[in-house]
Amino acid sequence: MTKRATGIVLIAVAATLWGTWPLYTRAGGPAGVSIGFLALVVMALPAPFVFKRAAFADRGAVWALLLVGLADAGNMVLYFSALERGPIVVAVLSHYLAPTLVALAAPALLGERGSTRALWASPVVLAGLALVLNQGSSTAGWEVTALLGGGSAIFYAGVVLGSRRAAKSFTPIAVMSLHAAVSALILFVVLGRQVIPTSVDRGLAIVLFGCAVNGLFAALLFNLSLQRLEAQLVGLFTYLEPLTAAVLGVVVLGDPVGLASVAGLLLVVVAGGWAASAPPPRIEAPALRQP
Repeated sequence: MTKRATGIVLIAVAATLWGTWPLYTRAGGPAGVSIGFLALVVMALPAPFVFKRAAFADRGAVWALLLVGLADAGNMVLYFSALERGPIVVAVLSHYLAPTLVALAAPALLGERGSTRALWASPVVLAGLALVLNQGSSTAGWEVTALLGGGSAIFYAGVVLGSRRAAKSFTPIAVMSLHAAVSALILFVVLGRQVIPTSVDRGLAIVLFGCAVNGLFAALLFNLSLQRLEAQLVGLFTYLEPLTAAVLGVVVLGDPVGLASVAGLLLVVVAGGWAASAPPPRIEAPALRQP
């Protein structure tokens, strides 16, 4: 398997796992903000074992890591609040404005050569998601959920872009755990006791399991994919998260499915596959000077 294909598999698995978060937010455990905080704490557990002073010589990577910590704190608060408030379909759809933002910003902020296919595929995938997830907009109060999800999208785009820069000097597990420590500290300082679960019960145990799988494991896969793929393609494949959430809604929660949803699913699969099949950007060798 090529390096690029491995990266696609990694981000696909990570995004699919993230799509199961609604199962944990509806498990009768802690509030959404507490779930976000617990996920960050679990993700930060490897930090003492991956701390290497040499990586901090790259000041740009250090600043990127701090910005990722700040961005993920905002992302966690807004996204889990959106999931808790519901409807889930509106929360995940509005959150997934992020890949389009990444596709637009990556060439300018990271100096990456723009992926034309990823840029064109992003709005097509978004249109497909709108078809798949159109059930939720009929629910009262969906506008606030959409605002929370849209706000989280802006922060999440910062996580993708900043992690890409930090990964130039920090290992994937270091990017994950060190930024999570920063994010958890920010949430605790800003929100205080609100982030601490109020009871120890079965719901908390289920959430902690989700934090280990969807937080620690999936975040590691995500950061590994950033070493193998351009940020625009990573952003595109994270669309598998809301698709997974939609499928769970149908299979587990009994949400209705129609022809429009099937058409949307086909749009997502075809557009994503088309973007993934593009050859990686070519890096031209510098011309040799004549003596």
